[in-house]
Formats: sequence, structure tokens, C-alpha cells
Amino acid sequence: MQTSDQLKQIVKEKYSEIALQSKETNQTSCCGSGCCSPTDAIPFAEDYSSLAGYTEEADLGLGCGLPTQFAQIKPGDTVIDLGSGAGNDSFVARAETGAAGKVIGVDITEAMIAKARLNADKLGYNNVEFRLGDIENLPVADNLADVVVSNCVLNLVPDKKRAFSETFRVLKPGGHFSISDVVIKGELPETLKQEAEMYAGCVSGAINKEEYLDIVKETGFVNIQVQKEKLIRLPDETLLNYISGEELKSFKESGTGIYSITLYAEKPQIQFEKTGLQEAETLAADTTCGCDAGCCK
Repeated sequence: MQTSDQLKQIVKEKYSEIALQSKETNQTSCCGSGCCSPTDAIPFAEDYSSLAGYTEEADLGLGCGLPTQFAQIKPGDTVIDLGSGAGNDSFVARAETGAAGKVIGVDITEAMIAKARLNADKLGYNNVEFRLGDIENLPVADNLADVVVSNCVLNLVPDKKRAFSETFRVLKPGGHFSISDVVIKGELPETLKQEAEMYAGCVSGAINKEEYLDIVKETGFVNIQVQKEKLIRLPDETLLNYISGEELKSFKESGTGIYSITLYAEKPQIQFEKTGLQEAETLAADTTCGCDAGCCK
């Protein structure tokens, strides 16, 4: 089994290749990984073309949902896009937040960051920024974002608990996320879990849906809602590249399903219980010595 660092290196290498491929090539592969044959088009990505801010050059066909469509972004918001790729979701978010807002895209792949920055320069956007960084250790200050979005990326992160903890950290109190991702209902065959190519293809890196939701809840998020859910059907020909015919038969009989979901959750609004008067009283209590006023120096 690969280590966390090895899995991240697999993702970097695969998505560096993807950054140089066309959208058409990526759409005929498992989430853009190039692991499937050209005839095995898998319906992961959804059509962005009708959304404001859509930029064809930034659309590599890598997503598994439309998180920005559900993200309730308001004018002036600060938005962070986790795993921003060539910038597609960031530019759609920018259309929602407007010139008064700010969008920060974070990606672990240098080639994707370079491509996203080039696209932003061509569009003349001065309020969209792309930072090279790890989702498990975001290069973003605490309590900065009103909204976090992400599209088919968290499943690629080895430590999902850490990733959601970082998401919680960078959101403002009362802020929220809308994340599209791949989850499993049931149990994947063990050999499929171990396949590096299927990991980069957004499948073997996915975890059980209930475990995913539990991680979000345990992180401290509230008002958790599945905004959209869609079954993803992998062709038998694709699966047979990684598992045996007997394993495929057992897999199909087990009722296991691979789904894309779009998930919403909020960071609780922190309530400050002490009023200014209470704070003053507490300070006074802390600085007295138990005798009449003026006895302490």
C-alpha cells in the first residue's frame, strides 16, 4: 500500500500530464487520469458552459459536480477553491463574488497553477489568485473565507480528516462550503483500492459515504446537507483492467456503488458571551487583592 507522500506524488505526476491535455482527452479518462481507454467515457464531469464565468480554456473536464452552482456565493465574498486546477471553478466563483470579492485557488500541481495563472492573466482578473499548496496544510490564513468550494479533489487527499480540519480553519465563523466529491456505498475490491492509476482517477481514493459524512461532522461542521447525488457507472472493460472477472462478479453482486455527491456544511457562528461590562468586571476582579480599593500597588 502506498504511503501518503507516494499517493501525493502520483497525483502530482498524473495531473501534471493532464494540464497539458485537451478537455476531450480528459473526458475520456477516469477523472482525467488517462487510465481508461478512449472508448470508456465515464460521466464524471458535468456541463459548465451555461454558468456565468465559464472559461473554456480552464475547463479540463475533471470535475464530478457543479459545486459553485450550489455554493450560495454573494457579491463581495472571499472564496477558496480547493484543488483549483486550470481555474474553471475559480472563474465561475469570481462571476458570483464580483469585482468586490476575492477568489483564491489552491493546487498541489505546479503545472496546473501555471495554467490557471495564465488563464487569469488573459481574462484580466486582478482579484483571482492561485497558490501552490497542499490541501492538508493550506497556505491561507485563519478565518479568511466566506465560502470554500472544491470539485472532485478531496477524494485524492490521503488524510481527509486533516483536509476538512484545514477547511474549517480557513472559513470564517458562519462561513460554509460546497464540495463535489466521489464516495462509495459498500466496499471496493481490495485490489482496486491498491491501484495507483485508479487512485489518481478519483475512484480508489474515495471512501464510504457515511464515513465521509462522519468526518465532516466530527470536524465541527453543522447543517450538513447532501445537495446532489449521482451514480457513476464504470464500464466492465475498465474495471477488468484492475480486477479479475471473479472479483468483478462479486463487486456487481455486492451492491457497491460509486457516487458523486455535492455536500454543503457550515462552520458554526461563534457567539461571544461576555459583554464589554462583563469584561470590565472580570478585569477588575483579576486586579483586586481582596481588600479595600487602593490597597494594592
